[in-house]
Amino acid sequence: MISVLMSGGPVLWTIAAIGFAATAIFFVRFFDLRRAHVVYVDFMSGVENLIAKGNDREALAICDDTPAPVARVVAAAIRNRNASASALREATEVAARTEVRRFSRRLSVLPTVAQVSPLLGLFGTMVGFAKALMVVGSKALATRADLIPLMGPAIACAAAGLLVAVLVNVMHALLRARLEHLTADLDTTVADIVARLGGAAA
Repeated sequence: MISVLMSGGPVLWTIAAIGFAATAIFFVRFFDLRRAHVVYVDFMSGVENLIAKGNDREALAICDDTPAPVARVVAAAIRNRNASASALREATEVAARTEVRRFSRRLSVLPTVAQVSPLLGLFGTMVGFAKALMVVGSKALATRADLIPLMGPAIACAAAGLLVAVLVNVMHALLRARLEHLTADLDTTVADIVARLGGAAA
């Protein structure tokens, strides 16, 4: 692996670097989205019991202690439960959008990497071919020994660019699917919490 990177030069190093960066973003966001899941029915059961008893502070404390987007949306609803129904809905929708934006940060890097890496690979290949042509032009009889050290890294750049593009596209698709699932959960939460608390709103 190291020898391939060394022979590929700066272009292959760049492809490897942006591939590692995209992979790091993927794992950070993947585990963030995984930790964001909470059993909504059980969570709301405890919070609703406290609200019914007038213990809004304790209900908010549970929300603050629960590291999940749903909890932050419910917290926004509790803080605005005495507002009008429209204001309550707006507050919860803003909280939901904020959570989606928070989990969407840096995701745009992945499709960018997927688009750029094959182009970098092609660039590295063209550089390798150009070097090979220079060798052929400078020698009356170029041998395989002259060309192989130049063609190998050129092909490695193209292969690396395509490999990074495929893997990063898969990573992005997985994250988008999880983010869409989270968005759907938050939409359901907004509708449910407004229905539950909206009757008490002025």
